[in-house]
Amino acid sequence: MKTSDFDYNLPQELIAQTPVYPRDSSRLLVYNRKTDMVEHKHFYDIIDYLQEGDVLVRNNTKVLPARMFAYTEHGGKVEILLLKRFDLNEWEVLVKPGKKARNGTRLVISQELSLEVLSTIEESGSRRVKFFYDGVFEDVISRVGEMPLPPYITEKLKDQNRYQTVYAQVDGSAAAPTAGLHFTDELIEKIKAKGVQIVDVLLHVGLGTFRPVKTEDILSHHMHSEYYEVNKNACDIINKAKAEGRRIIAVGTTSVRTLESATDENGIIHPTKANTEIFIYPPYKFKSVDCLITNFHLPKSTLLMLVSSLCSREKMLEIYNTAVEEKYRFFSFGDSMFIL
Repeated sequence: MKTSDFDYNLPQELIAQTPVYPRDSSRLLVYNRKTDMVEHKHFYDIIDYLQEGDVLVRNNTKVLPARMFAYTEHGGKVEILLLKRFDLNEWEVLVKPGKKARNGTRLVISQELSLEVLSTIEESGSRRVKFFYDGVFEDVISRVGEMPLPPYITEKLKDQNRYQTVYAQVDGSAAAPTAGLHFTDELIEKIKAKGVQIVDVLLHVGLGTFRPVKTEDILSHHMHSEYYEVNKNACDIINKAKAEGRRIIAVGTTSVRTLESATDENGIIHPTKANTEIFIYPPYKFKSVDCLITNFHLPKSTLLMLVSSLCSREKMLEIYNTAVEEKYRFFSFGDSMFIL
């Protein structure tokens, strides 16, 4: 299968630059695979498609203010983007321009935060660095960092919390699990009141999410690695629901990658803390996930390949073209889709 098979035409004006208010007033395209029907709703209508006994699985990762600016000893300015934590003080980061970040270079971000470049990670061109600071790292970067919005968003975000889900808990992501941005606290309470169980898993989203597939043969694409966790309580709830024939509904592609990575070939999910490089593309037999809540993804992206696996490439591109015709808003701050 070719990468170009997952291309579609998207007018620039349909790329959402700002989030809607309130969160759940975004539009919702509902695709029922059994009836092959498409409906156009709003996200708050999703409650009408949820059933008592469903298990809604969401990613409770929290986006770090991972974008910072640093200065060399000669006054040169560089941009630092946190990608992945190795240990307490060492991180993989993206540095622009890279020529100012040779091994051994010291960079100063603020009076309370500086770093040293340890090595270059050849495969990606990123750097392994060591940070120097006093206190708690997350507290320090909350004062000096900015929210790392995707490159296709050019407008400045007025409220940084709009790039966090309302249930975000665990610091560690360089990008938001955007399907979850549509939920409000009030909607979550209504969902619980309907008898839907809500389960949290964790996957720290990396910038590999936005990296284009550079190979025409998708099998030649090397998938980025992301850290994930599933605890025993989540496994017990999900396994019981599966055994009783109840639906597992993933909120976003990150929840899908987490569930499918932690589930064995018999459909049993196990407590796990690991890194995943799972690459899901059609045809794929899902081991854990029954339904998916997701946003509209970039052309020729691994995320579009993943969502196409729930039906077919041809059907998903047909749905995307319908969304374009109906002027849905696309990407991180855009509208959503429920595949059931």
